[in-house]
Amino acid sequence: MRVKVIGAGLAGSEAALQLAKNGIYVDLYEMRPKKQTPAHKTGYFAEFVCSNSLGSYDVTNASGLLKHEMEILNSELLPVVFDCQVPAGGALAIDRELFCKNVTNKILNNPFINVINEEVEEIDPSTPSIIASGPLTSDILAQNIKDFIGEDYLYFFDAIAPIVEKDSVNFDKAFYLNRYNKGSADYINCPMNKEEYLNFYNILINSPKIELKTFEKNAKFFESCLPIEVIASRGEDTLRFGPLKPIGLVDERTGTENYAVVQLRQDNKAAELYNIVGFQTNLKWGSQKELIHSIPGLENANIVRYGVMHRNTFINSPKALLPTLQSRKNPNIFFAGQITGTEGYSESIASGLLAGINISRYVQNKPLFELPQETMLGALTHYITFPQNTSFQPINSNWGILSPLNADRKILKNKKLKNELLGKRAIETLKSYLNTI
Repeated sequence: MRVKVIGAGLAGSEAALQLAKNGIYVDLYEMRPKKQTPAHKTGYFAEFVCSNSLGSYDVTNASGLLKHEMEILNSELLPVVFDCQVPAGGALAIDRELFCKNVTNKILNNPFINVINEEVEEIDPSTPSIIASGPLTSDILAQNIKDFIGEDYLYFFDAIAPIVEKDSVNFDKAFYLNRYNKGSADYINCPMNKEEYLNFYNILINSPKIELKTFEKNAKFFESCLPIEVIASRGEDTLRFGPLKPIGLVDERTGTENYAVVQLRQDNKAAELYNIVGFQTNLKWGSQKELIHSIPGLENANIVRYGVMHRNTFINSPKALLPTLQSRKNPNIFFAGQITGTEGYSESIASGLLAGINISRYVQNKPLFELPQETMLGALTHYITFPQNTSFQPINSNWGILSPLNADRKILKNKKLKNELLGKRAIETLKSYLNTI
């Protein structure tokens, strides 16, 4: 028996490696580098596009809990993440190039995986397959998927943050510090006084943007990855309570809290490149240069990558998928990754993990995993496949999707304690579930 996996992004790579681990031969299709997408820069598998951070690893954080569940489920990509980790305070961030190279080598050297560098144009319903073609699915395959599931596509726009060289940062103004001085000082911080902030804000709101194509005019943005100009359009101080918030970032040289702070996060293992946190944007490149150079500490920053914006496509999963990530229309076909409406790097890997496990069990005639809603991955999968969800939008892991905690009201009001209990319950529930299936 052979299984087809379409797309060698994070979800597809994890799924292929799960299948191979179970002794199942895989035909892994990836159109890059023969045909590139508007956002990818390399031909490597599992390329990180927007950021280099997978979020928190702390089990009291929703994203952190998801990673702990992935470890219990024996994710194949998570160990590679840890091997390529770079300092990022409480976040789990990686050297992107090293990570995708390592994943690519891991797949190419696996005897159970046959890589085919071709664009898949249609689904074969007779072959067990995982569709993990991602948010930048080619137009031909996207139309075929739409025809196959019989439901209209939804979509939102995703924007990519710029990257600068660390050596070009002016540390007479910038300083290293994590928020609230937690852990080692991993972030570079560029402080602004009120006058500097207002100058920055005026440049931002008056800068020209790249024109959208006709079919992109009614853009839908995912709230946790908004272009900085969209946030700014909501009010003069919106950025100061969002990506530029100064709270917990007191410069020890002055002892004062600044009016606003721009943060930079390490982007590669050598600590030569830093991405500007929260600066996803669709501004024209000349405007981006002017805007970045208006930030104290970045007056002469060497910009190695400008921000871009691209369309992310996802299916109407509540109508199209079962909680096993199988198509409601044909049990041979599974979906995984951002095309299902799971948003975030960790979430993409996790859905590829679940799809890989389930299709392995499917072809081996074993019962499929339908994870409990007390677990983060189970709750996430249930959310995207709940048929009564009539206003579906992409979602990442968060505490609000878990089954409620049966506890005293005082405990429920203590956010930290509540999250600890939810995390503990999730891990215990997952381990118990795996022992019974």
